[in-house]
Amino acid sequence: MSDEPILFERRGAVALLTINRPKTLNALDLPTLGALEAAVDKAMADPEIRVLLFTGAGERAFVAGGDIADLNSRKGLRHYLEFAERIHQVFRKIESLDKPTIAAINGWALGGGTELLMCLDIRIAAETAKLGLPEINLGLFPGAGGSQRIIRQMAPCRAKELMFTGGMIDAREAERFGLLNKVVPADELLSSALTLAETIASKSPLVLKLLKRTLDDGGEMPLRASLRYEQAMIGLTLDTDDAHEGCGAFLEKRAPDFRGE
Repeated sequence: MSDEPILFERRGAVALLTINRPKTLNALDLPTLGALEAAVDKAMADPEIRVLLFTGAGERAFVAGGDIADLNSRKGLRHYLEFAERIHQVFRKIESLDKPTIAAINGWALGGGTELLMCLDIRIAAETAKLGLPEINLGLFPGAGGSQRIIRQMAPCRAKELMFTGGMIDAREAERFGLLNKVVPADELLSSALTLAETIASKSPLVLKLLKRTLDDGGEMPLRASLRYEQAMIGLTLDTDDAHEGCGAFLEKRAPDFRGE
């Protein structure tokens, strides 16, 4: 296997991005974040790629967190200006992508691993996966968006317990808490994630883009404003060729041919 920190593989309309540092359990450092951003940019620049799928190399970890030795070498202002600034930038870019994203969580997703998966649209995990935000055990707390995203994605009392104790939860528990969509046997993980990615990739990429914007932007608005926003966005959708291709295909009892126009 290549020693590049991020492996990029195209599977039809799906870009498979593998975090490839198995010797460090795919821990995130500055070079890896740079390579991850470059891979994301490559996928976004390719109009034939409609879905991005993220996973980790090896069987043990999706991302086991940050590089602790590197963190221990830093003081506050340097950390804020360098690593913290960079990881927030990359994770926010991933969270804001116009193309759908999927996590295939093949093992431990701890610290930065849980923070990364919370930036992805859909999350499928192997039965053997474990999630957690163990930073409190190091005298720290989640600093790559985790403290803010988790409190918005699961019951606050559960989120606080997870962060205050620094404990881990297994995949089934994470699914019950709403952090995961689905848990599958480890040997079915990648095939299950690819099947879902291919299903999504068969839809209109332009309408998916507008839908993601409606969901993400609308979720930060008061309901009255978000409903107005939805009304405008669905009107915009009806100006696309894909919307009329989909409706026409339904009336003609055939499969639609979405072209992203």
